[in-house]
Amino acid sequence: MTFDIVQLCDINIDVIDGDRGKNYPHQDELLEAGHCLFLSAKNVTQNGFLFADNQFITQEKDELLNNGKLMRGDIVITTRGTVGNVAIYSDEVPYDNIRINSGMLIIRCGDKIDNYYLYQVLRSKWFYNQILSIQSGSAQPQLPKSHFLKMTIPMPNMNTQHKIAGVLSSIGNKISVNTAINENLEQQAQAYFVDLFITSADPNWRIGTISDLGNVIGGGTPSKKVEEYYTSDGIAWITPKDLSNDKSKFVAHGETDITELGLAKSSATLMPKGTVLFSSRAPIGYIAIADGQVCTNQGFKSIVPFDNVGTAFVYYFLKENLSAIENVASGSTFKEVSGSTMKNFTAIIPDNDTLAEFQRFCSPLFEQQRALEYENRYLSSIRDTLLPKLMNGEIDVSAVKI
Repeated sequence: MTFDIVQLCDINIDVIDGDRGKNYPHQDELLEAGHCLFLSAKNVTQNGFLFADNQFITQEKDELLNNGKLMRGDIVITTRGTVGNVAIYSDEVPYDNIRINSGMLIIRCGDKIDNYYLYQVLRSKWFYNQILSIQSGSAQPQLPKSHFLKMTIPMPNMNTQHKIAGVLSSIGNKISVNTAINENLEQQAQAYFVDLFITSADPNWRIGTISDLGNVIGGGTPSKKVEEYYTSDGIAWITPKDLSNDKSKFVAHGETDITELGLAKSSATLMPKGTVLFSSRAPIGYIAIADGQVCTNQGFKSIVPFDNVGTAFVYYFLKENLSAIENVASGSTFKEVSGSTMKNFTAIIPDNDTLAEFQRFCSPLFEQQRALEYENRYLSSIRDTLLPKLMNGEIDVSAVKI
C-alpha cells in the first residue's frame, strides 16, 4: 500500500506568516514575563517546544499585531537561521497566548488532514531532506513560504492518517515527557547556582577572570578540499550548526568527524569530557557540555574547567552571564568573542568547598539529564525509521486499533 504524494499548496491547510509590520516588537519591548509568549528560535527545537528561555510582550503590544497568533492544534516551523524545527501547540502547552516571530510559519490544518499526522511528517528526516535541497541563503539559511508550499508529503486517507499519527505520537509523547523532566532538572540546578553564587555570594570571594576557571581553547577547520581529513567515525568535531540543530546539553559528536590527520593539519584542539563548549560567533552563545573527547571549529571559545572549579559551575556561569559576554563581542561584519576577551571576562572565584558542594549537587542531575537525552535520541531514531515504513506500506497500519 502506497499513498499519493501531494504538494502542501494542494491540501487543506492555511500557512500563516508572523506580523512583520511597524508594530513588530523591538528588543527593549521583550519581557521576562507578560501576557503573550513571543517565540524565539530557542523555543522551537528538533523535539518540539522548549520553554527554558522565554520572552513575552504586553497585552497592548499583542493587540497591535495582526498575523502570527497561535491557535491550539497549530503547527510551527522555523524558516530562518535554524530551518526546519517543528512544534505543535497542543493542549499540554502551558501558555494560552503565543505569537511566532518573523522567522517562523504557522500551519493550520483544515478538516481533511490530521494535524498530528502532518506534524509527524514535517518533523521527519524524510521531509527535512527536502528542506535541505530547497532552502536558500548561505550565511543565514531561509525557507520562504512560497518554497514551503511547493514541498510534498504522502497523503493517505483520514483513517490511515489517524493511525500513523497515533503510532508515532506515542513515541513523541515519551520524548516530550523526558524533555519536561530535563527542563525541571535544569531549573533546579540554575536556581541553586543563583542562590549559592549570587544571592548568598560571599563578599570575600575573589574577583578574577574566566582564565581563573579553566583553560580557554579555540578551534579550527581542516581543509574541506582534502577528503582524508573527514570521516563518519573518527574524532568528534563540533560546529555551531551542530548545537543549533541539536539542543542537547551533552554533545558527543557533530554532523561529521575528522581524522587524526585532519586534527594534525588544523588548529583544532582535542579537549576532554566535561569541557564546556561556547560558540563565540555565528551565533554567540550556544552552550553545551562535551560528553567525550571533542574538538571544535573556529566558532568556539570553549573552557576546560580546572579540577577544583568543575564543569557545573563553568556551565551555569556562562549561561548566567551570556548577555554580558555578548555585549563585549566585537566585529563589523559579524560579532565575535575573541580568545583574549573570553579569557579576561570578569568572574567571581568562589572558595573550593562551595564549588565542590555545587558540583556534588549537580552531578546526579547531570547524569539523569544525560540518560534522558540519550533515550530521546534512541526514540527519535525509532520514529524516523518507522515513518517511511508506515508511509510506504511496509508496515500495515490497517489493523492498528487506536
